[in-house]
Amino acid sequence: MNNRLIALIGSIVVLILIATSTFFIVDERKQGLLLAFGEVKRMEQEPGLKFKLPSPLNTANLYERRIMSLSTDDLEVTPIDDRRLVVDAFALWRITDLVRFRQAVQTEANAEQRLAGILVDSLRKVLGRETSDALLSDERTRLMNEIRDTTRPEAQALGVTIIDVRILRADLPQENLEATYERMISERQREAADERARGREAAQRVRAKADRDAIELVSDARREAEIIRGEADAERNRIAIEAFGRDPEFFAFYRSLNAYIPALKSENSTLVISPDSEFFEYMNSGSSRQ
Repeated sequence: MNNRLIALIGSIVVLILIATSTFFIVDERKQGLLLAFGEVKRMEQEPGLKFKLPSPLNTANLYERRIMSLSTDDLEVTPIDDRRLVVDAFALWRITDLVRFRQAVQTEANAEQRLAGILVDSLRKVLGRETSDALLSDERTRLMNEIRDTTRPEAQALGVTIIDVRILRADLPQENLEATYERMISERQREAADERARGREAAQRVRAKADRDAIELVSDARREAEIIRGEADAERNRIAIEAFGRDPEFFAFYRSLNAYIPALKSENSTLVISPDSEFFEYMNSGSSRQ
């Protein structure tokens, strides 16, 4: 009984070994190559259960069918304007020629190393003939497409297609950031000083115009006042002359009163004048009338 059980178990193990060495599975995410003595005999692109001869020399290698990504380390590039930049980029790639891929690089790890070198060379080549402003502006899309197109011929020689290239970051090196910030601060301070100087100049122009306008207004007002006073004096003289023509004695009396006003204006006025002076003519005439 034990011998039969052992024989049954042995038979099952042998069948399992034969099955594993005869069949292999290709799922929808993979594609495979059937190799015999290291040479490609058959390519398996469709998913499913596949058959191979049960021999240690016949092997099945599976490779990714999906799109894979490749990122570069921080790369320092020098554009045409000598403004150094640190660039971080990545590429999307896929195996499109499985036989050529096996012959050129054999494994996906080897392919990543080769593609990384191709991508770095393309980055340096394309960005080295552009200005840093182009990389930091809307021109970046054009540059990324140019880098992608530059990498494709070499990648196709590896059985790989570069689907897309993207530049994630383009910054100044760390040692240049502080100097750049200081320069930016200095430029802003200079612009602020220029604005303040222009503001002071404009304020001086406004004040000068205001002072000139004020002087002109005061001058015009004084001129008009002098004209009005002159007209008033003329009108007064006309009235006085007319009054003198009507009553000469009243005019003489009025003129004497106008002479008394400034002479007797102070509270302690003292006049030393002869009593029969013409200055007291109307005073004396008044007392004589009494």
